[in-house]
Amino acid sequence: MNDPLLHLSVVYAPKARELAEVKLLMPAPCTVLQALQQSGLLVQFPEIDHHHARIGVWGRRVKLDQCLRDLDRLEIYRPLRVDPKVARRERFARQGSRGAGLFVKKRAGAKAGY
Repeated sequence: MNDPLLHLSVVYAPKARELAEVKLLMPAPCTVLQALQQSGLLVQFPEIDHHHARIGVWGRRVKLDQCLRDLDRLEIYRPLRVDPKVARRERFARQGSRGAGLFVKKRAGAKAGY
């Protein structure tokens, strides 16, 4: 039985603007967990807890037991440092109501909201 090989890439960004990418050739029935273990990123970056980390294929979340297909890009996501809703509220509080929102760029002399 000659199983086809899957061409996979496993990527992780430990910091902003930094990327660790590993290309793999794996036998056909391959799960997400097997690809993660084979990549070596779990050893290289011990902060990755693959049981609780968010993992996706091409931007869609997947479970560890999902089978991969040829040319899949397996992505390990970092946890958010700041809740986006809280960050938006703080940014709005700093800018004020006139400097934020949909109508920031308005014509000179125009009424508010137009």
